[in-house]
Amino acid sequence: MELRVEEVMSLAKHILSESRFKHTLGVADQAEMLAKRHGVDPVKARCAGLAHDLAKELPAKVQVGLARYWNLLEYPEDEQYPYVLHGRLSAYWLEHYFKVEDKDLLAAIASHTLGRPGMSPLEMLIYSADLTESGRTFPEVDKLRQSLYDDLEKGTFDCVEGTLLYLKESNHPIHPLTQLTYDDLKRRISIGT
Repeated sequence: MELRVEEVMSLAKHILSESRFKHTLGVADQAEMLAKRHGVDPVKARCAGLAHDLAKELPAKVQVGLARYWNLLEYPEDEQYPYVLHGRLSAYWLEHYFKVEDKDLLAAIASHTLGRPGMSPLEMLIYSADLTESGRTFPEVDKLRQSLYDDLEKGTFDCVEGTLLYLKESNHPIHPLTQLTYDDLKRRISIGT
């Protein structure tokens, strides 16, 4: 099945709280704008943006239980910090219960929280749109938005770098997958992909 904007919008509106749905609309708008700028399918980007947080508001215990049941736990940190699981859960749910077959769209949803090495343009879009949607107001967000507008890969690198800096400064743990994403994007930018 192919996701359609109207269907995923209805699903997100039904499942998510009002504030989470507002964020989701912001991510979808930002993803669609970046997709048009960088030659990515804007409808697919909008659908991924609308679907990225479908499992976000499930209680942490439920997220861990589902991730264990669906065999989605990849790192010890996944159970220790279950807030990183909702992307993988959302993608799994769409693939197995809604029969969504688009692997790139599912990967973009699954990896939007932590990133992953080898991200596609759509994956970079959703990862970065989540951080830079219009409701975000942290000090460097306008610089990140401009960087993404200018160059998707470099802008995504800047987003990951900013996330790592925030995590270090606030003494939060850094998931190994985010570090691997940073290292991969740094390599890709230095050699030019």
